[in-house]
Amino acid sequence: MPLTSAQRAHLRGLAHKLDAVVLVGAAGVTEAVIAKVSAELENHELIKVKVNEAPETADEAGALLAEATRSELVQRIGHIAVLYRRRKRDPEIRLPAAKRA
Repeated sequence: MPLTSAQRAHLRGLAHKLDAVVLVGAAGVTEAVIAKVSAELENHELIKVKVNEAPETADEAGALLAEATRSELVQRIGHIAVLYRRRKRDPEIRLPAAKRA
């Protein structure tokens, strides 16, 4: 389910104080990176991923990781991508309700 602009804004505010927990290096987005991102999303729900010297741009890497981990790309600033995936058990992050038309 795509995030609303209010939900994205809420997640951006929460992500502001976070440090990157995954680094995408020269090998780019590999299966190991995808597995690490998926594990960190299960642990934290909202994470930052830093893209350093990868063959992909931060936009491309963020999009690839979001698709591969079934998460949402919240934002990308510089070399940092912010990803969110609601935890199946005991979610900690409460998103604002989506407004109905």
